[in-house]
Amino acid sequence: MKRHVLILGAGFAGLELATRLSETVPDAVRVTLLDRNDSFYFGYSKLEVMLGRESADAVKMPYRDIAKDGVEFRQERVVGIDPVTRRVATDAGVHDADFLVVAMGADYDMAATPGFEAGGHEYYTLAGAERLRDALADFQGGRVLVSVLGAPFKCPPAPFEGSFLLHEHFTRQGIRDDVQMATTFPMQRPVPVTGEVSQMFREGLAARGVEELPQELVTSIDPAARVAQLKSGKTMPYDLFVGIPVHRAPDPLAASGLAVDGWVPVDQTNLRTRFPNVYAIGDVNSGPRTVPKAGIFAESAALVVADDIAAEISGGEAPAPYEGWGICYAEFGHGLVSKVEVNFLGGPSPVAARNEPSLAYAAEKAEFGASRRARWFGR
Repeated sequence: MKRHVLILGAGFAGLELATRLSETVPDAVRVTLLDRNDSFYFGYSKLEVMLGRESADAVKMPYRDIAKDGVEFRQERVVGIDPVTRRVATDAGVHDADFLVVAMGADYDMAATPGFEAGGHEYYTLAGAERLRDALADFQGGRVLVSVLGAPFKCPPAPFEGSFLLHEHFTRQGIRDDVQMATTFPMQRPVPVTGEVSQMFREGLAARGVEELPQELVTSIDPAARVAQLKSGKTMPYDLFVGIPVHRAPDPLAASGLAVDGWVPVDQTNLRTRFPNVYAIGDVNSGPRTVPKAGIFAESAALVVADDIAAEISGGEAPAPYEGWGICYAEFGHGLVSKVEVNFLGGPSPVAARNEPSLAYAAEKAEFGASRRARWFGR
């Protein structure tokens, strides 16, 4: 009899896990893939929507296109999780699993920063990217403040990509000289993987005239006065405020007993939680060492979990430990894309290779997206 693998969340992690299981053990498992949404889109697509280069509909890939042996997709919202019995309640019913994989990602707490919902903009959601696109169409100049409102957050380069692309947008509009740009963030430096990688982003900000304000956290904004309050006690005026929202784990996890200090702790070698046959992969998990919340690391974790499940069923050898390896492409504007190859867990400290922005890496990034689209959706 086939074992039932229930995957909660159809992002990078859930899609790759379902695909890998379908490829490697189709006769041993049946997979149910749940997600509250009806479609998937790459995180970087929101930057294209923000700039008006793509519509929201154009970047979506409907889950109905998934056609993998032994995989059933169901659009349902998870409302309760019992990790002891591996029973999951949704808005459509109840699912019991032999193996439960939590890959629900991270949600956004827009209300965590007072004034942000009423007077700020963001591009971490498609709807937010659309609203920012419309605001940019009317913006004629002034002070632009791009702020990371809390850590951890998805995709470490994304706040700085936003600044680079806004610089490009204002330049193309012919108003860059009328715009003063600054970015605040709570970290010591941007993209703090290694000093070499951070320096590439610092140089990018400086070359584009974006003031860098590290270890500064915006705690609230006053939309009427257009002033941001910083934790340090300082204030910063703005005409356009763009925030990277505070992240949190999805609601059902707090009540489930899975989450500790906000996220789901795992054994980072195999992504297992403390509950038997229950895994957590992607943005939702945490461990003794930091692995950023980004799709490529979720994808590589899914490969380990798929092989671990297969080994558990067959009694075979466990897979090699998860290393937190991945390649990250970052937009620098004007068609230039950088590439960072990084391994977070394979050694005593993270190792990363810095590759300068180029048109060649832009082509690599396009191929990266095309290959995942074909692998997961067959198109």
